[in-house]
Amino acid sequence: MKTVDTINFAGKKALIRVDFNVPMDKQFNITDDARIRATIPTLKKILNDGGSCILMSHLGRPLKKLKEDGTIDYEKFTLKNTVKCISELLGADVKFAGDCIGTDAAQMASALQPGQILLLENLRFYKQEEKGDEAFASQLSKYGDVYVNDAFGTAHRAHASTAVIANFFPNAKCFGYVMAKEIANAEKLMKNAEHPFTAITGGAKVSDKLLILENLINKVDNLIIGGGMAYTFLKAQGYEIGSSLCEDDRLDLCLELIKKADAKGVKLMLPFDSIVADKFAADANAKVCDNKQIEQGWMGLDIGPKAIEDYCETIKQSKTILWNGPMGVFEMDKFEAGTKQVAIAVVEATKNGAFSLIGGGDSAAAVAKFGFENEVSYVSTGGGALLEYFEGKELPGIKAING
Repeated sequence: MKTVDTINFAGKKALIRVDFNVPMDKQFNITDDARIRATIPTLKKILNDGGSCILMSHLGRPLKKLKEDGTIDYEKFTLKNTVKCISELLGADVKFAGDCIGTDAAQMASALQPGQILLLENLRFYKQEEKGDEAFASQLSKYGDVYVNDAFGTAHRAHASTAVIANFFPNAKCFGYVMAKEIANAEKLMKNAEHPFTAITGGAKVSDKLLILENLINKVDNLIIGGGMAYTFLKAQGYEIGSSLCEDDRLDLCLELIKKADAKGVKLMLPFDSIVADKFAADANAKVCDNKQIEQGWMGLDIGPKAIEDYCETIKQSKTILWNGPMGVFEMDKFEAGTKQVAIAVVEATKNGAFSLIGGGDSAAAVAKFGFENEVSYVSTGGGALLEYFEGKELPGIKAING
């Protein structure tokens, strides 16, 4: 694997695609800096070599969320809001270019000295970025001597800065440490998993996880289903699920997946019971209910105590664990128990020698909420990219460096 360790950056300008798409509050303060923190070792390696760093990133989808007058909301989507955080984490001043292309950005990149850092403005202020425009990629490529991709969160996108730009650096491109770690951990899980291998999948919809479920059935020993998607499986088996979330057009598909799992000898686990509520709200009335008979007007918002016991027992006996998707609406304290107990079981299994990978997105948020980020083997920074990797797809951002 071509990583920053294979290059001496002394006197070189590294053009680095990072993923600083971080959440912010209404005052534009960063509420979770994990993605920025993850990239710091890559930047420090380059700076310690005697190189300089030119950082490219996106933040949100500014062209999809225009202001009422049809213009871009620069105040909300400017990467300038990340400069203070990056500077503090790096312990160095970070210069900021008010555009990602154009004369000013080019001049600032040209004037950059070894040991200095420049952050370019949000790439997605230009539609050419998401379109994978070659001319746009060419303009960006002129800033650096070496291209480094350290943005796993966007590795599944064939955008100008994540895939196309690598063509302009045929002999001077590599992965940063974030990308290298993500690939190594994902490959360990999919190619060298120790058994029993348990995959825990949750979230709202079966359709979101369809391809990953089909691929995992060929690899795992246990497939645990939780979250809203469980009720589509339960209804497919003829159970009354009340007002729980359900994709009626996926019922046959769920039965097919159950049959496939059975044919492969995979234990597909569905929850025995649920914590049901009379409305989707933190102050809802809630009770424990058997999943075979949920009354109308009641909806499942978390797995119940029997399901927790069943799932946790299997998790604790596992040697490899992939977790992607919560067991319920963990953001509301009343419906967090299932997700929290599963997290505790994953931590316990990890302490006993299991390899556990938390698959980004809501699972990563849950692990962070309960304070377990450092008690599992690896927490992925890229939800969508990791899912596509586990679906068996070749990611453009990875292919661009390896190709």
